[in-house]
Amino acid sequence: MGYSLSHAFGAAFDNPDLIVACVVGDGEAETGPLATAWQSNKFIDPVTDGAVLPILHLNGYKISNPTILARIEPDELEQFFRGCGWTPYFVEGDEPETMHELMAATMEKAIEDIRRIQNNARDKKDMTRPRWPMIVLKSPKGWTGPKEVDGLKIEGTFRAHQVPLLVDTDHPEHVQQLENWMKSYKAEELFDANGRLKPELQELVPKGNKRMGSNPHTNGGLLLRDLVMPDFHDHAVTVPSPGAIEGQDTMVLGKFLRDVEKLNPHNFRVFGPDETLSNLLGAVFEVTNRQWDAREVKNDEFLAPAGRVLDSMLSEHQCEGWLEGYLLTGRHGLFNSYEAFIRIVDSMFSQHAKWLKVTAELPWRRPIASLNYLLASHVWQQDHNGFTHQDPGFLDHVINKKADIVRVYLPADANCLLSIFDHCLRSRHYVNVVVAGKHPLPQWLTMDAAVVHCTQGIGIWQWASNDQGSEPDVVMACCGDTPTLETMAAVSILREHLPDLKVRVINVVDLMKLQPASEHPHGLSETDYNSLFTKDKHIIFNFHGYPWLVHKLTYRRTNQNLHVRGYKEEGTITTPFDMRVQNEIDRFHLVEDVLDRVPNLGSKGDYLKQQMKDKLIEHKHYVDKHGQDLPEIRNWRWGATAAGKCSAKIAANDHKGVPELNRIKGLKNADSHK
Repeated sequence: MGYSLSHAFGAAFDNPDLIVACVVGDGEAETGPLATAWQSNKFIDPVTDGAVLPILHLNGYKISNPTILARIEPDELEQFFRGCGWTPYFVEGDEPETMHELMAATMEKAIEDIRRIQNNARDKKDMTRPRWPMIVLKSPKGWTGPKEVDGLKIEGTFRAHQVPLLVDTDHPEHVQQLENWMKSYKAEELFDANGRLKPELQELVPKGNKRMGSNPHTNGGLLLRDLVMPDFHDHAVTVPSPGAIEGQDTMVLGKFLRDVEKLNPHNFRVFGPDETLSNLLGAVFEVTNRQWDAREVKNDEFLAPAGRVLDSMLSEHQCEGWLEGYLLTGRHGLFNSYEAFIRIVDSMFSQHAKWLKVTAELPWRRPIASLNYLLASHVWQQDHNGFTHQDPGFLDHVINKKADIVRVYLPADANCLLSIFDHCLRSRHYVNVVVAGKHPLPQWLTMDAAVVHCTQGIGIWQWASNDQGSEPDVVMACCGDTPTLETMAAVSILREHLPDLKVRVINVVDLMKLQPASEHPHGLSETDYNSLFTKDKHIIFNFHGYPWLVHKLTYRRTNQNLHVRGYKEEGTITTPFDMRVQNEIDRFHLVEDVLDRVPNLGSKGDYLKQQMKDKLIEHKHYVDKHGQDLPEIRNWRWGATAAGKCSAKIAANDHKGVPELNRIKGLKNADSHK
């Protein structure tokens, strides 16, 4: 698939006694992830890390084409690898006995080089960047297989790539050829009459954990140790009342991750394609550096031969592969990325999710730490980058995988983000996708309330609703930080202008709650779903991603009066609110949606609808003239509205009971989200 070499480097990080031999096919070497993985040797610290020994198997062909590295001139091939910082050793031939001896001698030489490099760094403090050894093994394609079949040459050609000898009812003459081929390996010299390996050969097999299949690094759950976790409550944002203050969610999370790094200096790393600072996680550099073993120049920041952050290579492929290798060998980590560009690793995620699914069914396989994604700089915060940086589609891709494996969270504020991430870092054998913003946005919940809300994954925000004691006229649902902001603003307009309209506000943190319980372990039962969303009232759902994803998750639900707004491929370099208007997730369009759906609102509804249309035109003219959003948009606060002042009292009363409900300091989140 192209990431064997990045997996190998991930396994070597923080494993100073480990040598990872990685066999790379010359077809695989042409893939994007593998082609750039040769640069990973600039990120290995010979003091604190192990070593990777790449073995490029140059057999010349892919499915039906030659390979590039096999067809360039030998000196060009050598120059390529030397230019990437390697010392290549070549093993070439087609005579098995000779090749075995040559390969053994070359392996010995390569390991001697590795030990010399490590000893120079560890004992002699030689910090010169080394040229690590690698091996280029050149042998015929289909080596020792059939030479020729039906008059066509097989060995040494592309035809050896797949099924070299077809044996079926249409080709009975191939049976004898197959027998001759199998007998050429002289099994009688290897096994006794009972099919057991001969004792003298068994003696050559390594003992105990030296055997490849028994090496605990190949079953990383055996080596996995719990992280020493800081108390995320220490980083709580103080929220005097819902929406009263703003905060930058990922900046708050960065301080929590800093403390995780500090407490776990040997088994936790942060990975990212040069986006850790941009995603406002820079607090981690208060306690560690970026690992970097190439040259440094004046004005570089946070570069060092050893560090807990690997974000100095602009390659999502490498970050994903390194992290997977790190997790597979019993450690913990997270991958932070711009939301749009995580799509680059779609297929890598898929393969890891499939691996997790299969290994969860094998009793001898121990669970490993979860693969954690933090997707920031998301679709609704690209006022400087524009359309190219807007793509929330990773969520659609992820939810197609096995329900036992995938989890998707969209916290509404910083306290929810802290609660969710504490859970994710403690979890095992999942893929956790967390979407969070970095720009200033309203903070809605106290930490105690956030923990309860995140533990439930979905819930009515009673302090924002006014349907207590009666059926709602409309359900306003939201999922994601920006959709939540616009939903709350829409609710404030509705409650001001239509005070008799009964509005229920529902916030979704755990996206999989929308699925039926029969489809996902986090899914709500039909009874619980109906108690939130009702069986027949109109639901105006403001969603972070593509709207059809919500329809897909809820298509079996009783209440199909569901109207989802989300990203619909509209965007450019514009103001934050204008981005929302272009995709119609803004407060004015949401209010219009309610007015179009809910009957019997009379002339008040008619006049309010006209007012919303006028506001949209006013917005457009203001943005065109001033290049920024209307003051009433920039300065809007929930707490400053009539609904907000009322809800502050409700929230204060609600929160009085939370500490008792939350006696064990946030339910500790260890098992609460599962």
